[in-house]
Amino acid sequence: MNNGGRILVSIAAVAALGLALAPPAHAQAPPGGGRACDVDAQLSKMTDAEKVGQMVMVSTGVKPDGMPDDQTRRAIQELKIGSTLTHEPENPGIAARYANQMQRWAQDTRLGMPLLVSGDFEFGTTHNVREGTTPLPNAMGLGAARDPRLAREAAVITAAEARAMGFHWGYAPVADVNTNPANPIIGVRSFGERSDLVTGLVEAQVRTYNKAGLIATPKHFPGHGDTEFDSHLELPAVTYDRATLEKVHLPPFRSAIEAGADSIMTAHVVVKAIDPDLPATLSPKVLTGLLRDEMGFDGLIVTDAMDMDAIDKNWGTRQATVMAVEAGADVIMSTGEFETHAEAVDALADALADGSLSRERVDESVRRILGLKCKYKVGDHRYADPRTAEKVSGNQMFQRRALNMGLAATTLVRNDGGVLPFDPESDDRTLVAGAVQTKVFADEVAGVSDGPVETWQSVTTNPTDAEIADAVKRAASADRILVATFSSGPLPAGQAKLVKALQATGKPVAALAIGLPYDLTSYPDVKAYVATYGTTARTQRIDLTMHKAAARVVFGEQPGGRLPVTIKGLYPYGHGLRY
Repeated sequence: MNNGGRILVSIAAVAALGLALAPPAHAQAPPGGGRACDVDAQLSKMTDAEKVGQMVMVSTGVKPDGMPDDQTRRAIQELKIGSTLTHEPENPGIAARYANQMQRWAQDTRLGMPLLVSGDFEFGTTHNVREGTTPLPNAMGLGAARDPRLAREAAVITAAEARAMGFHWGYAPVADVNTNPANPIIGVRSFGERSDLVTGLVEAQVRTYNKAGLIATPKHFPGHGDTEFDSHLELPAVTYDRATLEKVHLPPFRSAIEAGADSIMTAHVVVKAIDPDLPATLSPKVLTGLLRDEMGFDGLIVTDAMDMDAIDKNWGTRQATVMAVEAGADVIMSTGEFETHAEAVDALADALADGSLSRERVDESVRRILGLKCKYKVGDHRYADPRTAEKVSGNQMFQRRALNMGLAATTLVRNDGGVLPFDPESDDRTLVAGAVQTKVFADEVAGVSDGPVETWQSVTTNPTDAEIADAVKRAASADRILVATFSSGPLPAGQAKLVKALQATGKPVAALAIGLPYDLTSYPDVKAYVATYGTTARTQRIDLTMHKAAARVVFGEQPGGRLPVTIKGLYPYGHGLRY
């Protein structure tokens, strides 16, 4: 089947499930719904308060019944905000009802303008809606699979579920090139370490999201892949030269722009080759000079969360909000409490009133926001059907396709002496040990192994000597051992000691890196090693698909992945074994 055919089959299957995927269309529906889309006419009706409200996106709250709380209502009706980053609903039906309530509140405002409802959908809608959705491989898993068709298919599934639940806007794909193995926050969220791989998969996903009617948002411009600090906690800076920026980090964003990306998210990173003083989010040199003037992007620029310490601790909400808009941003992402949202809106209103922020600059951003609502016909698709959301999300076809992606992503890095695969039909007892998500992985192992499965997990991600001794004691009754290690940066020393201690038992041992694939450098003598790329720094976000795929590979299904990064001193980019 050709590349396009595979995606058409997926879209046809989605349509058969009852979801009308609305492709973007210019000039078909105004922000409030109707026959024509005249952004300037709409803009002329707006007060200054309504304009600056449109420029702030807020994270929302939840009541015990799963519906949006009163602070969310106040943000929509009193602050007149134009978009939301939705609180994590429990399941697709609740997500749809949640979005509908927010839209009803928006419809009750003076102009009745619909909201752009957004979510972080890096590995599918599971990223935000934990139950009843389809978990997909992280970007690095898709990079290991090396198949643009699978990247497109992941985007189709994500868009179908998101649109069914009432979302219009997703913060994906990640366009960062992860050139720094010590990067503590991007890691498996990136497709890989090479610009050509990232560029091709970013382009594939942006084009697919556009066709499927979900606003794509490549991030984090101009690149967060070479940092050594987490911008949630401190302000990172990158010191490479302009040539490296042009050759390595900008190509994915250029391809995204050429593919028609309507939105790009900024990075809270100082790129010294462009602006040695300000992070990209606050830098006119980066957002206006580089992104708009040099790269020709005329779409919507949205900031990363402005309460992240990289920004908040250095500039504060009020100052940073105005600086970001002056730099070229159109939408400010506010992820704090209601008071923080109000402060962001007030900062823009005060700057507009005293002339420090020009009316032309504000109107330019509001036109982009209204234009995006028109293009994606948000007014005509204001409300979601909870039953459709439940029917579409997590359906069996999507789950099967996700598992195929997971098998294609799982990488058998080492298998000295044929330790793997384990025999699924034997009565051998398997010990599954680890520091993160061990029980979840062990459950998947139990689903494919006829023999008994035992689980051991340390209390923290850095097992103590006493804990390791207990794991070794538990291993005495096991016939074979799987040890899952996790890192989002350097591997904690206790996990490496755990692997080595279990190796010393003389039992067959296979190690699995469930986060970054670099863990092998900390225990280089293990005989069997598998990389799954399944877990980000936020370990509570469990990717069941990658656990399921890894268990199946361990017990004999063919692994499809090739390393999308280099494991320094051990294995090159592109390495991957088969049975």
